[in-house]
Amino acid sequence: MRLTAAIALLVATASPATAQETTLYRGGPIVTMDGDTPQVVEAVVTTGDRIAFAGPEKQARRAAGKDAAIHDLQGATMLPGFIDAHSHFAVALQMAGGLDLWDKALPPVTDIPSLQAVVRDHIARRAIPKGGWVIVWQYNEEALAEKRHITRAELDAVSPDHKIVLLHISLHGLVANSPALAAAGLSDASQPEPGGLMLRDGSGRLNGVLLEKAMYRLLPALPQPTAEQKLAMLDAAQARYFAEGYTHAQDGATQPADLAFFTSAAARERLKIDLALLPIFTGLDALLADPAPQFGTYEGHVKRQGIKFILDGSPQARTAFFTRDYARGGPDGAHPWHGQPIVTQQEFETLARKVHDHGWQLFVHANGDAAIDMAIKGFDALGIKAADDRRPVVIHSQFQRRDQLAAYKRIGVGPAYFSNHSWYWADVHRTNFPKDVVDFISPFASARAAGLIASNHSDYSVTPLDTRFMLWTSMARVSPTGVVSGESERLGAYQALQALTTGPAWQAREEDRKGRIKPGLLADFVILDKNPLTTPGYAIKDIKVLETIKEGRSVWRQPAGAASR
Repeated sequence: MRLTAAIALLVATASPATAQETTLYRGGPIVTMDGDTPQVVEAVVTTGDRIAFAGPEKQARRAAGKDAAIHDLQGATMLPGFIDAHSHFAVALQMAGGLDLWDKALPPVTDIPSLQAVVRDHIARRAIPKGGWVIVWQYNEEALAEKRHITRAELDAVSPDHKIVLLHISLHGLVANSPALAAAGLSDASQPEPGGLMLRDGSGRLNGVLLEKAMYRLLPALPQPTAEQKLAMLDAAQARYFAEGYTHAQDGATQPADLAFFTSAAARERLKIDLALLPIFTGLDALLADPAPQFGTYEGHVKRQGIKFILDGSPQARTAFFTRDYARGGPDGAHPWHGQPIVTQQEFETLARKVHDHGWQLFVHANGDAAIDMAIKGFDALGIKAADDRRPVVIHSQFQRRDQLAAYKRIGVGPAYFSNHSWYWADVHRTNFPKDVVDFISPFASARAAGLIASNHSDYSVTPLDTRFMLWTSMARVSPTGVVSGESERLGAYQALQALTTGPAWQAREEDRKGRIKPGLLADFVILDKNPLTTPGYAIKDIKVLETIKEGRSVWRQPAGAASR
């Protein structure tokens, strides 16, 4: 009777549009993620956009009532919707029209001549007019046989009549040809500001490679989609995330134009996925000038989560900031080279204090251990302690040292780790750093033992959106050559799932709203064809998403007869 009364109260207080929408989910294992050990229930009842009951099916049927819709899982497994701890949602809107080197329809790109060929073919197929821009995504010099960057001259050889830009897979650099450099006002006399690198050829001319803050000199010249074009692409971007089981996405370095777009009335009307925005720190003055910017509060399905700082670059681009040297030297061949910070310690602390004083959450990109030292020193300068519950998040935290775990615990930092990195770049890192350093990449198990609440992310578009692959990489920690990076840091299946659900929910300050299947929380679910808890580890990456449900409504289903990826 108490259970029936509770359901009745939830129905009575639901909005009129959803008051009668009661659904009973049953017929397969339902993993609630509620607790530190696996809990599986037989059935779940949802009313409107909320979970009303989770438990035995007999009680669920009584609570749901005779008019409830029945969602038979038919043996499939239901989990809370996955939460994106860090990616770049805006990139999903920007890539349309560009050349994606991950496109499986392309011929293999294995060296500079084959790269030149696919760019040349793209220009012809798209009939890009002379003087037009050619934007190439997912460029990775480490995947080329030459193991070096393509040059300005080699891109000019593709076409001297187009402005060609190859965006590095790390999103921390690019390569441009002569017309593109000229369009940005860059010449051989140009010099980078501190925190940037402009690589040069043997005669001292720019060779087209711009890294970190140097690439900011060219980015404003790139063509940007209009608000109307972004709006047209928004549904496809959401579908890409929903197809992976995400019900919450993040835009991890929101530029001012994208901030204005995502918070516009037109975008809010179209958004179905919850979208957390991290405005980039370079636009902080404008945000501070706004008399009442809303942070941490949803407007429809979008919210400003916190401010994103970038302290260093990318370890695979050899621009991350370390306390030790890269064995291969810097991107320009400099020795010794341990990277450099993007901002000074004083600049970071000055800006971070403004954010902290406004009560906004701090998100800090730090890959190398020296950059992590900067983050810790900055948090300490602000006097942040775990008891304050400010939850600063250090994104990537990749090359963390063991001693830095205790500092994270003392401050209350949530590390947003990146398990895919072990697959894509651990072999590259072994050419620069000792085994013990590479084996401690994204130290999930040690962080857990230290009492930290960690998450896992794809950093899309740096690696593909693929939630099951992320589960597998956090469990396997293996590279394509079969080398395991830190066997002791491997996660079990349940802990890997926590890094996609309860961990990121806590970091986003939404642990009482999502990440678990529990009465009162949002009815956000993902339905998988197999149970990750009972699937052999090597097969977890092959699990398929069958359906994604956001606030009680189906927002994506696997097409009949098709795979989910």
